[in-house]
Amino acid sequence: MEELFWWIIFPYICGTILIVATFFRFVFRGKTWTAPSTEIFGRKWLRIASVVFHYGIIFAFIGHVMGVLIPIEVYESIGIDEHTYHFFAIAGGGVAGLMVVFGLIVMLIRKLSLPRVRTHTTFGDYFTIVLLLLVAGLGTYMTLIYNTTVVSYEYRTTIGPWFRSLFTFNPLSNLMLGVPVLFKIHVILAFLLFAAIPFTRLVHMFSFPLRYPTRAPQQYRARDGYNKNSR
Repeated sequence: MEELFWWIIFPYICGTILIVATFFRFVFRGKTWTAPSTEIFGRKWLRIASVVFHYGIIFAFIGHVMGVLIPIEVYESIGIDEHTYHFFAIAGGGVAGLMVVFGLIVMLIRKLSLPRVRTHTTFGDYFTIVLLLLVAGLGTYMTLIYNTTVVSYEYRTTIGPWFRSLFTFNPLSNLMLGVPVLFKIHVILAFLLFAAIPFTRLVHMFSFPLRYPTRAPQQYRARDGYNKNSR
């Protein structure tokens, strides 16, 4: 029953919530489809944390695509063996994970320490940061510590095929039985995060502007022709 719920029912529940709730928010609550900036409060903190976090997320996303969505047979066919793959996965994934964790910690400290920022912070904001921190922190630990001191776990033969099987509606839940507990917790928390996206400011990720990494979080300027002395 545990196998049935966590590796078949739970992923589909989270996926359904993500799709349906996101569609509902976009259609009926379009004005909330944003992540309002508080850059004017503690701008230096936000500039550092936001840029590091977003670049880290991009690199982490690419790493997960390469490790979970691309079958191991593809790497073998082009001559990339297990040792080479894991070396670059640990190096690249470790850096990306540390960037995400660093950015989240700085943003959390900023929200807690600056009164004006704390006033504009909702429960959903705290929930999002803490959940992201748990997912990213656990993933970084598994990448840099678990895979180098315990065992270099080959998730491409278990988690990867299981995750891809969800899209064909033929979930291979038996593949998750022998997965280490830490990896299982990481996967469950990740799906919980997916389900939470439509109800938090994370929903703006679906409107990700390509120019975002090269600009400031938010820019302010006076209106053309505005004279501050005029009334």
